[in-house]
Amino acid sequence: MGKRYYCDFCDRSFPDNLPGRKKHLQGVQHQRIRKLHYDQFRDAAAILSDEAVKKPCKKFQRTGDCDYGDNCRFSHMTPDKLRALQDQAEADKRPKLEDRVPTLEDWLSKRKQRNQPSHGHTDSLNQNPSSENTTVPAEYSLPPGFPPLHELPPSLQPPPPGGWPDHPYEEWG
Repeated sequence: MGKRYYCDFCDRSFPDNLPGRKKHLQGVQHQRIRKLHYDQFRDAAAILSDEAVKKPCKKFQRTGDCDYGDNCRFSHMTPDKLRALQDQAEADKRPKLEDRVPTLEDWLSKRKQRNQPSHGHTDSLNQNPSSENTTVPAEYSLPPGFPPLHELPPSLQPPPPGGWPDHPYEEWG
């Protein structure tokens, strides 16, 4: 039995030869299913740009149904849906607060506030210099998709709160 080609879009297989594969890939059913698959990943701005150019579908406006469905060359969007799509596209363009990269000044001011001793503990800090490391908690934010801190390998774990201990210089070799 010869090799067979399996199309994930169409969920069917056929003999894996150049004419058969070419015929399948150029087929209307394959192209329609492939388009439907990739349309679900389009962003609001791309959908809005396509729908804004199209004229309204008269049959869809009259009956609320169109024989062509998603393949209709006319728009099935109501003005309310177009406005909602436009609002969504504008919201996607605006930078989110989490995505904003802090400036150097922001980081320095946060660091200064974090490193300033509180008024009640100034004497204890002057008496015991090692307590400075324990009073200032370090802020770590792991990138999205990272596992929890306790599951990270040692090379990816953040330094301890007091920093790494100072080891005396030793000669190698």
